[in-house]
Amino acid sequence: MMDRFLIDGGWPLHGDVAISGSKNATLPLMAAALLADGVTTVEGTPDLQDITTMAMVLKVLGADVFADAGRLRIDTTHLSNVEAPYELVRKMRASFYVLGPLVARFGRARVSLPGGCALGPRPVDLHLRALQKLGCRIELDGGYVVAGTDGLVGAKIMLDLASVGATGNIMMAATAAKGTTVIDNAACEPEIVDLADMLNAMGAGVSGAGTRRIEIEGRRPLSPVNWRVIPDRIEAGTYLIAAAGTGGGVNIRDCRPDHLTLLLDKLTDSGFEIEQSPITREGEGKENGDALTITPRSERPRAVDITTAVYPGFPTDLQAPWTSLMALAEGDAVITDTIYPERFNHIPELQRLGAQIRKDLNSIHIRGVERLKGAPLMCSDIRAGAGLVAAALAAEGESTVLRVYHLDRGYEALDGKFAKLGGRIRRVRE
Repeated sequence: MMDRFLIDGGWPLHGDVAISGSKNATLPLMAAALLADGVTTVEGTPDLQDITTMAMVLKVLGADVFADAGRLRIDTTHLSNVEAPYELVRKMRASFYVLGPLVARFGRARVSLPGGCALGPRPVDLHLRALQKLGCRIELDGGYVVAGTDGLVGAKIMLDLASVGATGNIMMAATAAKGTTVIDNAACEPEIVDLADMLNAMGAGVSGAGTRRIEIEGRRPLSPVNWRVIPDRIEAGTYLIAAAGTGGGVNIRDCRPDHLTLLLDKLTDSGFEIEQSPITREGEGKENGDALTITPRSERPRAVDITTAVYPGFPTDLQAPWTSLMALAEGDAVITDTIYPERFNHIPELQRLGAQIRKDLNSIHIRGVERLKGAPLMCSDIRAGAGLVAAALAAEGESTVLRVYHLDRGYEALDGKFAKLGGRIRRVRE
């Protein structure tokens, strides 16, 4: 059975919404638990299909994984298997994160080449060349990466692209390398910083995370830890943009505004007022983040161009939601995606709502309209689906959104959270 959303749009969103832990941070943290013998606990984890898939990968490797109310307990005491099978890795690209930790702990691994969202070419050769520089033998066998080493040795690695996945995999593998590993042109994303901080808490020697140059001093063994994942900046951005599209006023709780600087600037440029305030909870301090409040606005947003870029640039994962907002803006906007030039599957669906959008290579040109009208829509991936839901909530009349299993991979209780904000959205069975 496939779920779908029925949305009666055109109603402003109002109220409070709490942001879940970051999916894109949780997945590498789960893989990092493989580096230590014992029980690692990750707090604040979202209840998502991708988290379930990664848990299944870890279980196949021999780990015991227990999920309970936003907490993952990963016991690697009986870890024995080093093969991550195609049946699981094909479902989610982030499963490939287990390659580095397995090589670090066991000196060998057999991991299927990954699958996941169809966003154009995303080769894993950056991961493999880096592991080879660390002293790893790499072979391809029937769709699997077979890695082995007699001992990893620190090396200088220059990434052709500032890949988050490659940076994370190299960091985890390098914790077991003799000497120091240097990653130049490393990814700077907050998820990489969170991974580095957890690795250091486990006893690793990682410095420079959040900059283009990361150094890892090999240290073994590592120890299990209790860790709290950072809030999901993409989820927070999605709710801010959706609220802006409906003209509503929403308070986004438990988020990290410093992870959303460029988005907040763009929303301000578009005419929205956003207030930041700290949240403190007794006994917890500020570890759950701050709050952002977007003020209701009756006027149409102003058209604002964006170009996606690696962090701290505008996130490609918010490109589709931003497109849905600009479809209602006053004026013309140009959106360019330099990360995934083919990431425009949501455009034909937005056009079904009445959006005026023209595609030109890796850019789209939008002429904003005063109103969108409900229509049947189909999700093609996680973030495209989020953009369609945001547009449907702003559009007049009823929309049906199909293939929402994509959204269940990346947004915890999306329909429930929007309904709590006054969105007229409900989940039904196909």
